[in-house]
Amino acid sequence: MRHVRNLVVILAALAVSGCVSTPRFLMPGPPPPPPSIEAVVYGGPDATGAIPGPSPAVAAALVRADDPDPPYTLDAGDRLRVVVYGQEGLTNTYAVDAAGRITLPLIGGVAARGRTTAELARVIAARLRDGYIREPHVAVEVESYRPFFILGEVAFPGQYPFVAHLTAETAVAIAGGFTPRAYRTEIEITRPTPQGPVRLKGPPLTPVRPGDTVVVSERWF
Repeated sequence: MRHVRNLVVILAALAVSGCVSTPRFLMPGPPPPPPSIEAVVYGGPDATGAIPGPSPAVAAALVRADDPDPPYTLDAGDRLRVVVYGQEGLTNTYAVDAAGRITLPLIGGVAARGRTTAELARVIAARLRDGYIREPHVAVEVESYRPFFILGEVAFPGQYPFVAHLTAETAVAIAGGFTPRAYRTEIEITRPTPQGPVRLKGPPLTPVRPGDTVVVSERWF
């Protein structure tokens, strides 16, 4: 009986001193929430909790194929009608060459690639104002657009002149229609942009722009 009392005293002392504690069972917490769209696209919040803006490459990749009427930028293959009011010797049709430039009398080469027609008109006017014409009034319009290209499962792949209101479906029709092996539900478009080419996928009614490359894939069944 004395041994039992001694054992009780020893256990009580150990409990008071913290050497013996009641075991604890940790319940698993809830799983972490899935990452947000912002975290996936932008890389998640920074140390301050703010979401950083996308890099230029990511921003270019987020360009939508069906962006309603985005501003058209010029490139090699476009033919432009440049009108300098009151200056018949300067008013003419000019082609954007492989270097992305047009060459005008008096001022020589002017970079057109990546600019809209309004931007190019302002550049030409500024160049003419610099020692040639006091108050030049310049207008630029696209006389004919650069061609588009179509590859893959169509009857006649190749290069074709661009026409207004072109969609992937009408591009396929221009190229002779789908082959029997064509995947018709989704069509890929490679679009040149100032940041580099961007690949887009969309339905057959996706708009096609000058310089685009339309690719019709082969179906697997």
